[in-house]
Amino acid sequence: MINLGEYNTLEILRDTEPGLFLGDGNDNEVLLPNRYVPEFFEIGDKIEVFVYLDNEERPVATTDKPLIKKGDFALLRCNQVTEFGAFLDWGLVKQLFCPFREQAFKMTKGGWYLVHCYLDDETQRLVASSKTNRFLDNKELFVSQFDEVDLIVSHPSDLGMNVIVNKMHLGLIFRDDIYKDLSVGDRLKGIVKKVREDNKLDILLNQIGYRNIEPNAEHILNELHDNGGFLPVHDKSDPEQIKDLVQMSKKSFKKAIGSLYKERQIEIKEDGIHLK
Repeated sequence: MINLGEYNTLEILRDTEPGLFLGDGNDNEVLLPNRYVPEFFEIGDKIEVFVYLDNEERPVATTDKPLIKKGDFALLRCNQVTEFGAFLDWGLVKQLFCPFREQAFKMTKGGWYLVHCYLDDETQRLVASSKTNRFLDNKELFVSQFDEVDLIVSHPSDLGMNVIVNKMHLGLIFRDDIYKDLSVGDRLKGIVKKVREDNKLDILLNQIGYRNIEPNAEHILNELHDNGGFLPVHDKSDPEQIKDLVQMSKKSFKKAIGSLYKERQIEIKEDGIHLK
């Protein structure tokens, strides 16, 4: 099967005047135009190509690398707006179409927009949509607290910055947790700070090594999240009080909160420890 909007590894079947015909071994063929034909090749060689529709709506292969493929998100520039919609530069000869109905805000020539690329069921064409949230789903989560995740900065809100998590979920970095400039379309690593009861995701930028966090520190973070961000103990509290509250020795407790304090995850005050 030859998949539109994706990279396909295909076999060179024959050399013709317009270019090379490539096949998938199941009687499906696509043309690789002469402009993309490699200098050296042999019939039977395998070649990786991206497949999309040309200006006549025929499948065509290219060795060019698009800025976005089917199912992905990317920040693209609008090259043209017509009566039908906007046309975006995705690094290929034919531009990527974004219908008016798929524009979260009216696109203008020269503007940059975060879009999702998908295959339209009705037209079987690859199209873009800047209504990115509708391609995200938090009903069933495939991440857990403290997981490291891939982020794409989506759009700002009153609370902070919305992010796309692992290309599947919507998350939020709260304003107080943003320690560097973020721009729409930025790709970076993050950490799932908290999974809320309604499956909303609180995200942290990857400023500490959560994968290497000691178990006691992770336990205290969990306790803080479960108790509204506060625990009425600190490094000078009675050992029995610490043991009753967090089920660990004072020595282990002090080491754990010391690492959390160093990483600026907590504040230590007279009444106890507070989640920052």
